[in-house]
Amino acid sequence: MNANELTATRRSLHAVAELIMAGPQYRQSGTIRLRVTPGGFATVTDPDLRVEGHELVVGSERLPLDGRSFDDLGRETGAGAGAPENLYTDGSGASLDDILTVDAAAAEHLEKSLALGDRALRAFAPEATPVLWPEHFDLGITLDKVNYGVSPGDGYLDVPYAYVDPWEPRSGDFWNAPFGAAHPLSDLPDLPAFFAEGRERAT
Repeated sequence: MNANELTATRRSLHAVAELIMAGPQYRQSGTIRLRVTPGGFATVTDPDLRVEGHELVVGSERLPLDGRSFDDLGRETGAGAGAPENLYTDGSGASLDDILTVDAAAAEHLEKSLALGDRALRAFAPEATPVLWPEHFDLGITLDKVNYGVSPGDGYLDVPYAYVDPWEPRSGDFWNAPFGAAHPLSDLPDLPAFFAEGRERAT
């Protein structure tokens, strides 16, 4: 797995979350929220769809993602494909006829990062339920007007990272990103402690 494979896989998984899961779920059940599951991520209600590793799981069927188009996958799931409409202006930027590039090792690495984030957020704030948002493909919670979460990487930082994002800007050495604080997961041996420090410094 190299950096190009990681980036291409991340972009493809982001688009799957948005076009194959969140869009159909929104049209059928009225929510775009997704969740982290063992080995991947899934819808929270109908249609029941799950990514596990480099495959899309639909009932008892496992569909390889690599080399497929979103249009093809939408037909095979029976739920169709397409992003949620009129909810946000940002997103994956993928089109229905784009071809997915999903490397198995890269997918496993990214999904392990989301799982690590899910465990850390639940340890940090047991009262909150982490949500995987399809717009930016990040896992997060909000407490007292501060967002806490984990991203598998994006235009700001191309590796999995954790963030603390106050609704109102803060000042000080802790706040090292334009939106708040962010560090690669590889630099954070204690992820719940990072979130806890962010909460303390944000108050």
